[in-house]
Amino acid sequence: MQCTKSDKGDTLPQVQLSRPEDEVQGEQDRLEMNIEIGPVEARLIRAVEAQGAAHLTLIDPDSQDPLKAALVAEAAAAGGTDALMVGGSVGAAGLLLYETVEKIKRKTDLPVILFPGGTTGLSENADAVFFMSLLNSRSTAFIAENQALGAPLVLRYGLEPIPMAYLIVEPGGTVGWVGDARLIPRRKPELAVAYALAARFMGMRLVYLEAGSGADSPVPKEMVAAVKRIMGGGLLIVGGGIRSGAAAAELVAAGADLIVTGTAVERSRDVTSFVRELTDSIHRRR
Repeated sequence: MQCTKSDKGDTLPQVQLSRPEDEVQGEQDRLEMNIEIGPVEARLIRAVEAQGAAHLTLIDPDSQDPLKAALVAEAAAAGGTDALMVGGSVGAAGLLLYETVEKIKRKTDLPVILFPGGTTGLSENADAVFFMSLLNSRSTAFIAENQALGAPLVLRYGLEPIPMAYLIVEPGGTVGWVGDARLIPRRKPELAVAYALAARFMGMRLVYLEAGSGADSPVPKEMVAAVKRIMGGGLLIVGGGIRSGAAAAELVAAGADLIVTGTAVERSRDVTSFVRELTDSIHRRR
C-alpha cells in the first residue's frame, strides 16, 4: 500500500492490486483473443459444411463415474460423433466434472465442450463452453446472472466461449424444471422463431432447441424448419427425445445442423453402433 497527499495535506492510503502482474497480463492477452469464431466452433461449422450435419454426444458426469464416462466418449468417437458435450442440470460440477473431462481427454482427441447448468459447471481443462442464455426462463439467473458470474472464469480458464441461445420446448424434462422455463408449446413454432430471432439480433450464433432429456418425442419438425429459416448463417442444434437414426434424419432434413443425444447414448448397450446409426443417418440428408 502506498500513501498520497490530499488537498488538505492529510496522508491518505492508496490501495494497489495485489494480484501477480503476470496473471493480470495473461487475462489482458486473453481479452484480445478472437471472440468471433474460435477453433472449436470453426470445427463444428466445417463438419456441418462437409457432412451436411454433425453429431454431439452429451455426457453427464453425474450419471456415471469418470472412467465410465471416458469409455462412453471413446465409443462415441469410434461411432463418428463430432464433439463431446460435458455437463448436466444437476450434479455436474467441481472435482467430478474436472476428473470426467480429464479422463475423456485421455481417451479421445475430440473437442470437449462444457454444457454448464451454472457457474459450477465450468472446468479449466475443457476446450470450450456453450456460453448460453436460457431465454425462455422466468428467472434472470438463467438469462444473465449466471453468465455474468461465469464470464470472468471463462476468461481466466482460457475457455473458448461459443455464444448460444438455449430454448426449452415442451415437455422440457428436468432442465425445464431446474431452469424455471416457460416451456415453448409444441404447437407454437412462432414463439420459438421469435426467441431465435431475438437471439440472432443479440449476436448469438447458435440456437439450441431442447425437448428435455428423455422426452417422449423430439422437437417438432415444423418448429425446427421455422427456426432454421430465420437463422441466417447460424447453427441450429436440436436435442431431446432422439432415439433413432430415422428420427435424427428427419430433424436434419427439417433444418437441424447439429444433433445432440445423451440419455439414449447412456442407455445404449452398444454405444459405438448406436452413434454410428445416427451419424450415418444424418450425413448428407439435405
